[in-house]
Amino acid sequence: MANLITITNILGSLGTNCYTIVNQDTREAAVVDPAARADYLVKMYEEQNIKLKYILLTHGHVDHIGGVEGLKKALPEVKIYASSEEADVLKRPELNLSMMFGSAMSLEADELIEGEPEFELLGTKVKCIHVPGHTKGGMCYYFPEEKLLFSGDTLFNYSIGRSDFPTGDERALMTNISEKLLTLPEDVVVYPGHNDRTTIKKEKMGNPYFRY
Repeated sequence: MANLITITNILGSLGTNCYTIVNQDTREAAVVDPAARADYLVKMYEEQNIKLKYILLTHGHVDHIGGVEGLKKALPEVKIYASSEEADVLKRPELNLSMMFGSAMSLEADELIEGEPEFELLGTKVKCIHVPGHTKGGMCYYFPEEKLLFSGDTLFNYSIGRSDFPTGDERALMTNISEKLLTLPEDVVVYPGHNDRTTIKKEKMGNPYFRY
């Protein structure tokens, strides 16, 4: 088990949770969904001697990717990871909703994740869980040894993500949460894209969209 800490910054006009996961021994880090304020994040990393290595995108909506370009400009060696199913959502403004905010954002990942691999990251294992529904390429990042799940806009504290945006699918969202997330160990801590943290046990017992 790696010696990890998670730093939460609430960024952007929609209050997106941006999570920086830091290995305290090596100071290497990954950031999940840098929503905005790349300048703020870069300054924080410099002040805390954090070496950002990876950007993990749960999906391609503008309120989760707004800070990516700035981070890449400041730290060009950092690699962007996203589901291969989300590639065109990242690229196309009409799918990533950037047009709704008066801009036209287009982004490409450095590494497109095929399927649901498990790989080494920050001195530990990360399991990629493909959860289409909020968008077709929604991806959750699960750290099994540390029992951490970064769920993006798929699973929230007593709620679930919307499925009425382009490429959304309500049935797929419900099925994937039920079969892929709520079957994880109950003591897994869930870090959602918005609002407060929760646990798998809490969602199994009290999420009104599911009955166990």
